[in-house]
Amino acid sequence: MATEVLDTLGLKCPQPVLKIAVRAPDIKPGDILEILGDCPTFEKDIRIWCERLGKVFLSIKDEGGDKKRIQIQF
Repeated sequence: MATEVLDTLGLKCPQPVLKIAVRAPDIKPGDILEILGDCPTFEKDIRIWCERLGKVFLSIKDEGGDKKRIQIQF
């Protein structure tokens, strides 16, 4: 099981989810994608994406300010 990091800091909706969608085909089942973001709708957008595509929303961590770190499992 591998963990990859995707930095979407500074990107606004829907760009973070689009970046995840582009990366998703290369991620193996069971692997974790850790996404950094600061968009106001970042958490909500990723939760919806996970629900729609059957991915597991593992955790969210406040990094200070508007920054958040979210982990999803494929």
